[in-house]
Amino acid sequence: MEKPAYKIALLGAGNVAWHLAPALEKAGHEIVYVYSRTLANAEALAQNLKAAQATDQPDFSQTSADLYIMAVKDSALPELLQAAVFPENSLVAHTSGTLPLMVFEPYKNIRGAVFYPLQTFSKNTPVSFRNIPFCLETTDENAMLLLQKTAGSLSEQVYKVNSEERKILHLAAVFACNFTNHLFGISAEILQQNHLRFEMLQPLVEQTVQKAFSQNPFSVQTGPAIRHDENTIQTQLQFLQTNPTYQQIYELLTRSIQQKS
Repeated sequence: MEKPAYKIALLGAGNVAWHLAPALEKAGHEIVYVYSRTLANAEALAQNLKAAQATDQPDFSQTSADLYIMAVKDSALPELLQAAVFPENSLVAHTSGTLPLMVFEPYKNIRGAVFYPLQTFSKNTPVSFRNIPFCLETTDENAMLLLQKTAGSLSEQVYKVNSEERKILHLAAVFACNFTNHLFGISAEILQQNHLRFEMLQPLVEQTVQKAFSQNPFSVQTGPAIRHDENTIQTQLQFLQTNPTYQQIYELLTRSIQQKS
């Protein structure tokens, strides 16, 4: 795919923007503005870019950009969208996994779009965009072409995904990523409290993930729940008696596994 250079303004200076901005520059695009309601945050990101101007004013009426990317929290986006001023017919895309394209419906002077990278981002954890799926949506054909070229300059996985499909993808991602990470945290806490190393689980976790993506995950389930090993289950529940929340999680997941067996 052809990879033309675009002028891009980023609204947001959080985890997504922190990784997306330098990746876009590396792909040949120009980040012209970085907005954050806290100027220091915008400046911190802009300092890592070639020539981006930092601002805490969401008035872009006198700016010129091919694409305005709103990389902010879902809860902050409606308020920012209401406050922001864009040049007529600007292409404005959000990066949310859950907010529908319809969030742009009241704003007839802009072309709304979705530019959603399906990945978890933390500021201090490097990511490679090459294999990150980008889910794109817009009703404007020319806008879709620009989005595809922009995403294609970053990743080999670019998809047209409508709002309903994206909502389902995000739900699945919550189970696969957020809930799984929380379970990792529980595992690490149990081990650390008992003077054992979390790193000992790494080969087990890697093998589990590998199997899950090479076969049906339910078909390769292992452990005491799938074996209906009640002695082990009760022993482990007893161990968790000082933490009722962890007990409930253990019981709920055990029942779910057994219902699928």
